[in-house]
Amino acid sequence: QMVLSEKVNQLMEWASKRSVIRMNGDKFRRLVKAPPRNYSVIVMFTALQPHRQCVVCKQADEEYQILANSWRYSSAFTNKIFFAMVDFDEGSDVFQMLNMNSAPTFINFPAKGKPKRGDTYELQVRGFAAEQLARWVADRTDVHIRVIRPPNYAGPLMLGLLLAVIGGLVYLRGSNLDFLYNKTGWAFAALCFVLAMTSGQMWNHIRGPPYAHKNPHTGQVNYIHGSSQAQFVAETHIVLLFNGGVTLGMVLLHEAATSDMDPTERKIMCIAGIGLVVLFFSWLLSVFRSKYHGYPYRYV
Repeated sequence: QMVLSEKVNQLMEWASKRSVIRMNGDKFRRLVKAPPRNYSVIVMFTALQPHRQCVVCKQADEEYQILANSWRYSSAFTNKIFFAMVDFDEGSDVFQMLNMNSAPTFINFPAKGKPKRGDTYELQVRGFAAEQLARWVADRTDVHIRVIRPPNYAGPLMLGLLLAVIGGLVYLRGSNLDFLYNKTGWAFAALCFVLAMTSGQMWNHIRGPPYAHKNPHTGQVNYIHGSSQAQFVAETHIVLLFNGGVTLGMVLLHEAATSDMDPTERKIMCIAGIGLVVLFFSWLLSVFRSKYHGYPYRYV
């Protein structure tokens, strides 16, 4: 067995080269499972090899790297906690030893004793955003990590492009700015914004949930989360589509009632509007019923 000082020195040496220490079965048993240990180890169990086709694993790994780098390069960095990773193709024996059959999974191995229930991160509920992981780490280890993300210039570039387009239109059509008073254009832009917000896009931005979930036993892919406390990214896209269908149906009904078109065309538009509202609102209620079990109402 390695003495404690040798373990700490070895982990510190590896951490100085890479914020997330890659481990196989031998390293895991010597440095994480075997005593003595006066440090905590956060381990991400994952499957990053391309043939595993684990998209969520890659997304979670990016956030995990951000968290580990934030800790490694902070002024508060100590040997109290380390971040490690076990890939299935490099440590399948570790997965078997822990009876683990899904990835990604985050587990805190505390400085004393064995991991308890709360030491396994609730990925499906909390998502894998680095900020959420940092809160969980603080709860389990009392180590508070200030997450520092690499600069992202996509937002400013898009804003600059939008301003350039608007400026170009104003310059080219300086004598005719009627397009700025186009009610249809503003209404469409406002509608897109409302649909995006009501579908849960902001929740995705804050929590960073996976796009969907694949059952490791059956291979079935779930796009709707079964709990009312969480959601998948695919779920927001589905809700966005359903809300858009209901909205389109309402617009058609309004046009059928107020336009000067031929009565036959207005009748067709009215039937189409009613059909869209009934169909998409029914599907929307179905999603609601699948998340709020026992909800008694349905449309069709």
